[in-house]
Amino acid sequence: MNELFLSNQNEVEVFERCFRSRIPLMIKGPTGCGKSQLVLHMASKLGLKVYSVACNEDTNAADLLGRYIIKGGETVWKDGPITQAVREGAILYLDEVAEAREDVVVAIHPLTDHRREIYLDKLSEVVKAHSNFMFVASYNPGYQRGIKQLKNSTKQRFVTIHMSYLEPDLEHILLCELTNVPKDISKKIVSIANRIRKMEEYQLSETVSTRLLVRASQLIVDGMDPRDACHISIAEPLSEDRQIVGALKDLINLAI
Repeated sequence: MNELFLSNQNEVEVFERCFRSRIPLMIKGPTGCGKSQLVLHMASKLGLKVYSVACNEDTNAADLLGRYIIKGGETVWKDGPITQAVREGAILYLDEVAEAREDVVVAIHPLTDHRREIYLDKLSEVVKAHSNFMFVASYNPGYQRGIKQLKNSTKQRFVTIHMSYLEPDLEHILLCELTNVPKDISKKIVSIANRIRKMEEYQLSETVSTRLLVRASQLIVDGMDPRDACHISIAEPLSEDRQIVGALKDLINLAI
């Protein structure tokens, strides 16, 4: 996607106020609802670079803060993305922060309070955050349930906004603006998505994200049959159960 962002509520205002007040921001919401898009949009608006980190169990604090590497036969220090963002005055974006390892969470805590600093133990250096530095994190509460829990002590270090999927009229406009898909097709795709989102009988682990709708629209603009595009972009990614996929395809066939 490009940097286009449409807002359901006051996400842009809250983001700007947090930046000016140097308050860390947490964005929570379902997959593909525009959390990362908001960050990219605001980075462009504020004229800031983004250092984005996808949190997972394989990434440790040293990967993000920095480490010594061999370069040209010499041992030199290389800042990680967190340290780069802190020094340069950029946006640090930790995506799915609930998946971060405990050592990463401990390392970033000093960035989320009045100190706004990190400690590089290998260099015995305290790095104070640039005045333009902003800390943004995100997570998906639905995905988080039953897996890893984000500690309350961490949650309470952030101002938090909840994002959801756009209202149908806005989501339709977004698809048209991003992909140039015909308006009549865009409306049908959004209608399909909202019908599936309201369905509980299939017990889908994830519902239809705006990201999937954009993919379907891109394929349609490229000349693919709208039904086929929605089958492979919407129905297939949502389930491994062939009966459920078949039911979703039937719903798509009736709507387009």
